[in-house]
Amino acid sequence: MVARSLWRSRAGLALAVTAACGGAAAAGIATSDDPATALKLCTAVPVRLFRDSVTAASIAFDYQYSLLGLPEGSEERLKAKHEVHLRSARKLRDLCFENGGIYIKLGQHIGQLEYLVPQEYVLVMRQSMLNRCPESSYDQVCEVFRKELGEAPEKIFTEFDPVPIASASLAQVHVARTHDGRKVAVKVQHTHMTDTAAADHATVSLIVNTLHKIFPNFDYRWLVDEMRESLPKELDFLVEAKNSEKCLYNFRKLSPHIADAVYAPEVHWNLSTSKLLTMEYIDGAPVNDVKSIRKLGIQPSDVSKLVSKAFAEMMFKHGFVHCDPHAANLLVRCMPSGRLSLFGKRKPQLVLLDHGLYKELDFATRNSYAALWKGLVFADAKAIKENSVKLGAGEDLYALFAGILTMRPWNRVIDSAADHLVIQGSESDCSELQMYASQYFPQISELLRRLPRVILLMLKTNDCLRAVNNALLQGSSLETFVIIGKISSEAVLEAKMMQRRSLLCLLSIWVEEALLEARLLGMKVALWLLQLRKALSLLRLNHA
Repeated sequence: MVARSLWRSRAGLALAVTAACGGAAAAGIATSDDPATALKLCTAVPVRLFRDSVTAASIAFDYQYSLLGLPEGSEERLKAKHEVHLRSARKLRDLCFENGGIYIKLGQHIGQLEYLVPQEYVLVMRQSMLNRCPESSYDQVCEVFRKELGEAPEKIFTEFDPVPIASASLAQVHVARTHDGRKVAVKVQHTHMTDTAAADHATVSLIVNTLHKIFPNFDYRWLVDEMRESLPKELDFLVEAKNSEKCLYNFRKLSPHIADAVYAPEVHWNLSTSKLLTMEYIDGAPVNDVKSIRKLGIQPSDVSKLVSKAFAEMMFKHGFVHCDPHAANLLVRCMPSGRLSLFGKRKPQLVLLDHGLYKELDFATRNSYAALWKGLVFADAKAIKENSVKLGAGEDLYALFAGILTMRPWNRVIDSAADHLVIQGSESDCSELQMYASQYFPQISELLRRLPRVILLMLKTNDCLRAVNNALLQGSSLETFVIIGKISSEAVLEAKMMQRRSLLCLLSIWVEEALLEARLLGMKVALWLLQLRKALSLLRLNHA
C-alpha cells in the first residue's frame, strides 16, 4: 500500500514537471524567429524534459522506498543508504551524459561538493565528468564553421584533424595547422548549446525548485542562480579570449615574480568568433598526471607550490580569478627558458586553459577574503569570525564557513599547531568529512544560500584546487598553507598601506610585516622538521 502510494507520488511528480516544463518550452518555441531552431527544440526539448522528470522522480522514490522502516543509525540503514546513494549518483550521471551541455557542467560541479553531497556522488561524478563528455560529429563541427567563418575547416586551415583531442561540456577541441604553418588548437562549441541552453536551464530550475518543496533540506537553488549568470559568458568564446589576455596582463603587472611561470595559449583573433576559438597549441602534462610530470623531470611538489602561488595571487592581489581550475583545465610543461631548480630539477610552467568562467572581486571582498585566509592559516579565531561575517556567513555560521573552506572541524581550525589545516587524505579524514556533511546538511545548505555568488565561486575554485593538490601530493601539505598565509598577509598589508598614509600607520604596518615574517619563518621551520622526520623514517626503513 505504501509502495503504491509512493509510486503514485513519483508518477505524479514526473507528469507535473513534464507538463509544466513542456508548457514553458512550447511558449518559447512559439515565439522563435528561427524555424530550424524551433524544429530542433520541438523534437529535442520534450524528450529531455521527460528524461529529467523521470530521473528526478525515480531518485526521490528510491530514497523513500529503500529507507522506509529502517531504524536511524542502524547498520542495515547505513548499508541501504550507501546503495541508494550509488544508484542515484549513476542515474544522475547517465542523465547528464544523455542531455549533455549544462547538465555536464552541473555534474562537474556536484563532483566538487564533497562538503555537501554524499561521497558516492562525488566519486561517480569525478570519475566520469572530466574525461567522458559527449562529442559533436564532424558534420556538426563543419556546420559551426560555415555559420561562423563562412567555409569548411579544410578551407580555412591547411590541416584539420576531424577527431577531437578533447571534449568538454560546452565544446570540443581539434588540432589544426594554419596557412603560415603554425599548429593550433581549435575550440568548437557544441551545436545544440545555443538551441537548448535556455530551455535546459528552465528545466533544471523547475526540477530543483520542485524537489526543494518536497524535501525542504534539498536546496540547490543557489547553484541554478549561479549557472543562470555564468553560462551566457561561458558560451561566448570572445569573452574567454579576453579573459585569458587579462589574466596574463595581471600577472605581468601585479605579480612579475611568477609571471614567467604562468601561461595561457595565444589567441588567433582573426580565426575566432563567439562559437569558435583558435589558440596556440600547447603540449603539456595534465596537472593530475604525476607519472607524466615526473617524466618531464619536474617534481609534483613544485607543481603544487606553483598552483598555490598562482591562484593565491589571483584571489588576494589581482581580484580576477579563474574559477574552473579542475585538472582538465591545467597543463604542466617545463619552463621554456630551460632553467633548473636548486636541486637540478626542471622548473614547471603552469598553462591555464578554458578561461570562460572568471569572477571579479571588488576591493572590500578581496581584502576580507585575504584577511579570512590569513586568519585561517594563523588560527586567529577573532579574524576568522570578523571576516566571515563581512563575507556574508553571519554570526551563527562563521565556524561552519571556516570548516568548508579548510575541510577541517572548528577545533582543528583554531588549533595553534603549525600543521593544523593539513589533510593527510586518509580514510579517517574522508569519513570525518562525510560525517560532518551529513550532520550539518541543513546548515550547509543555508550557508550556501546566504553567501554572495562571488564567494560561492571562490568555494568552487577552492574545491578544484584541493582536488588538484590531493592528486599531486596525496593530501594537502604544510607548504601550501605557508604560501597562502604569506600571499594573503601581503595582500592585507598592501591594502592597509593604500588606506593609511600617516608615518605612524606606516610604522605599525612595518612592525606587523616583521611579525608576519617571524610567524612564516616559524611555519617553515616546522615544515623542515617534518620533512627531516620523514627522511629519517625512510632511512630507518631502508636499513631495516
